[in-house]
Amino acid sequence: MDPLELAAVAFGLANITLLVRRSIWNFPFGIAMVTLYFVIFCRQRLYAEAGLQIFFALVNLYGWRLWARAGGAAEPVAVGWMRGRARIAWFGFIALATLAIGLTLDRYTDAARPYPDAAIAAASIAAQFLLSFRRIENWLLWIAVDVGAIALYVDRGLYLTAGLYAVMLVLSAVGLRTWIAARAKEGTIQ
Repeated sequence: MDPLELAAVAFGLANITLLVRRSIWNFPFGIAMVTLYFVIFCRQRLYAEAGLQIFFALVNLYGWRLWARAGGAAEPVAVGWMRGRARIAWFGFIALATLAIGLTLDRYTDAARPYPDAAIAAASIAAQFLLSFRRIENWLLWIAVDVGAIALYVDRGLYLTAGLYAVMLVLSAVGLRTWIAARAKEGTIQ
């Protein structure tokens, strides 16, 4: 058992649990997790996933700042739904980014699984931004990411990480339900 992977899993569980609760304190745990996963994914030749960890670290810092400005240090942040055009734009982004990243990895690297790696990376980028913007749809994307990631990580022998993503899948479903209920109860942001 890789102690680095075990530590990353522990930080990940803390991160997602706090995120479901709309706690701003999810961000430091997320930053610690992605730092460790950068190393793990480089070792596994999952380059889009490794690069994604750098992105996650930066967007976690950005999200932390946004949530603090929204009053997240004192209470759970307000959440809301996207509008129809925004959904279409984000879906288009995911499709184009998947194609661009996948082609690049396939052509210029020895990536183990370039297109699944690219799809997970592209959807994760969108989900992380939507999380920072406190949009409920982030959970739908995380559910899709979790399903794809479980298969990819099992394929690469990252069983602890696949287990983490199985737990994250369940917690993403709980997060979706919790954020929908909060939106309905609080009448929070649009």
